Amino acid sequence: MKNIIKITALVGLLIICFSCDDFLKETPKGDLSWNTNFTTPNHAYNAVNVLYRNGAPSFYANGGVYIGPTATYGGFMAGLFDNEYKGQEVICDYSQKLSIDPVNIANQLDGIWDGCYTIISRANLAIQGVPVTPDLSESVMNRLLGEALFFRAFNYFYLVKTFGDVPLITEPYSSLENIYVARSSASDIYTLIVEDLKSAIAKLPNVPFTENGHRISKTTAEAVLADVYLTMSGFPVQSNQYANAATTARSIINGGLHRLISNGGTPETSAYNTIRTKDNDIEYLYTYEAETSISWNSLPQISMPNKAATWGIFKYSITNNAYRPIQEYLNVYDSIPDLRMHERQYFHTKYTYEKNGETITETYPHSPYFWFSEDALLVSGRGGQDVKIYRYAEVLLIAAEAIAQSEGVTAEAVKYLTDVRARAYNTTSRSDIENSLKSLSKEAFIEQVWIERMRELPFEMRIWSDIQRTRKYPKTSASNKGTATFVNVVGAVNPWGQTFQEKHLLYPISNNEMQRNPELTQNPGYDISVK
Repeated sequence: MKNIIKITALVGLLIICFSCDDFLKETPKGDLSWNTNFTTPNHAYNAVNVLYRNGAPSFYANGGVYIGPTATYGGFMAGLFDNEYKGQEVICDYSQKLSIDPVNIANQLDGIWDGCYTIISRANLAIQGVPVTPDLSESVMNRLLGEALFFRAFNYFYLVKTFGDVPLITEPYSSLENIYVARSSASDIYTLIVEDLKSAIAKLPNVPFTENGHRISKTTAEAVLADVYLTMSGFPVQSNQYANAATTARSIINGGLHRLISNGGTPETSAYNTIRTKDNDIEYLYTYEAETSISWNSLPQISMPNKAATWGIFKYSITNNAYRPIQEYLNVYDSIPDLRMHERQYFHTKYTYEKNGETITETYPHSPYFWFSEDALLVSGRGGQDVKIYRYAEVLLIAAEAIAQSEGVTAEAVKYLTDVRARAYNTTSRSDIENSLKSLSKEAFIEQVWIERMRELPFEMRIWSDIQRTRKYPKTSASNKGTATFVNVVGAVNPWGQTFQEKHLLYPISNNEMQRNPELTQNPGYDISVK
């Protein structure tokens, strides 16, 4: 456990030898070309190991107490999550007000762009260099090459969902020639992503991620590929890949290497508390590792409200509910049958502690109990739990939606959706759940999958990606909790009274990047020279 962190900590000083940082700006003179780097197996190992800790994977765990991980930005853009420090962390406020532009959130946009392209650059080096590294066995070479292909695809997937058309760069930079690259179509980006992931799947070991030293495995790449196919099928690409999404998800399901965590006999041993506290389980297909002594995260700090720091009991001097679901999101849960909505499951609203001989119970708005850690808050002051990026529950939901889209509401699709829902609705009979689903029309069933994704995946932060690909916006009701209706997102009004326009479905490219690269064009609606 924690192998990747330890390895990358040791090789951190070597990163400069394998990268062209900020390559859209300049190539550092001290960088060596790829064909002079890969002369020993250690060079190949190091070139791949550094891909694990930065770029898109880190966006699910980076950030701090004032602003959470980069991946949380989508929840703000959807208008369904809030941040107690949004007066300071203005990307939240601007997103809710739908007033983002290439200048006012330039730093955050640069973080996504630069972070992804740095890792893409390093992956390009590894993809070229690993196959020609002497003294690597064929199995090791294939594994390392599969990992490098995975990370190039994963970073491009994050970029294309965020910005749409982006520069497509697949060769290492060795000079300043052709340094400025124009945008390629989203379709072309997705073509590369699919090719990379399929090639990675053929090369990676067929063992669960958590039994593979937390290294990328075949089923990790398959989970991302199934997600890619599902996303491609929606907007803006609208390439019908639902059958491929179903086939890829089925490969994981039928392979039998993964399963859902079961509920224990008490609230404390529910599946959701097990996910919260356990780093190694075959439900996880991909996690981002944390280790309190080497590389920790700040997620426990944002599991408590701002006022909690004043109680004087925690190791943290500041806490902040930086990714707080607002009521319009919480309405999607029926708090009676849905275990996820019970206290100290996905969320919590109170905390009891002893101080000066007195028992005190504090209450507050719903906060993410999913990231709560007693050890971090009371002992270490460092978040040591791994961050879950892909779980088997999501694979089942991808399969249910993709099968319904390509084959109709089959018994198989119903089973997969029921598997996820029945774990949460643990006091409702499975047959009742199945009966309520199997009679639905195709459209109604698919909307039930979307609802279940909202309920199951708030901390994988999929809400904005789902809105982008479906072009549907969820509307909930305080008087009819446990459901949602879906309206066209363009023209929909968010909970902050702002109306979505077509342009809001992609982020602008940072004005800084526009100035650095004269070949770039801005996303429609964000040209700051046109007022």
